[in-house]
Amino acid sequence: MQFQLKDKRILITGGTSGVGRAMVEMLRHQNKVIALGRSQEKLQDLTRACPGVETVEADLANLPSTRSVIHQIRDMGPLDVLINNAAVQYTPLFTDPIFDPSTIEEEITVNFTSVCHLIHGLLPCLEAAGDARILNISSALGLVPKTSSAVYCATKAALNILTQSLRYQLEGTGVQLQQAFLPLVDTAMTAGRGNGKISTLQAAQAAIQGLEKGAPDNLIGKVKLLMFIHRLSPALAARILKGA
Repeated sequence: MQFQLKDKRILITGGTSGVGRAMVEMLRHQNKVIALGRSQEKLQDLTRACPGVETVEADLANLPSTRSVIHQIRDMGPLDVLINNAAVQYTPLFTDPIFDPSTIEEEITVNFTSVCHLIHGLLPCLEAAGDARILNISSALGLVPKTSSAVYCATKAALNILTQSLRYQLEGTGVQLQQAFLPLVDTAMTAGRGNGKISTLQAAQAAIQGLEKGAPDNLIGKVKLLMFIHRLSPALAARILKGA
């Protein structure tokens, strides 16, 4: 069933840059958009560029900050859409001398733990809307991992399983769980890495179209080809991503 993104109250995490920023810019004209970000400078830039968008400063690597934001959003009333887009990624291998173990907790907290808290904490607001959506922005690396960014790959795999399980839990609540699996996107996170990237606009458009169409698992761009290969030969898909 088509979900019309008009006159909706939408919360987007990681809304100050990359795919999140593109989604904010696309959705703000016909909806009430709230953008979460941890950089005050970027939030101010977003406010100047996108009048009418409400911004909230939040460090999703810090659980007390996440809990504070949950209370703040809950005080605002019903919520129609929660888009969990914020993520961090570190590429050093565990065997690299420059690997920093402190990044492990940050990646897990931002990419997965905070998502769990946001969904649980904002569930009353979503249920109050009557017909609400949660869109988790995931990655092809949550389906088939690559050599680097092992923790990032693991968090996206965990997000995939979380989404599937919560679908069962939320049946009959009026809240639907969807996810979008992105290929390599041209963002600051992927600077200097890989070829054949799609733009943030292309990624945002595809994610929003999937949300409107009610696609449970939206495979975007080359992710469709990857999963086709994976169905035919998991070993071949693994070899392809191993060298990515």
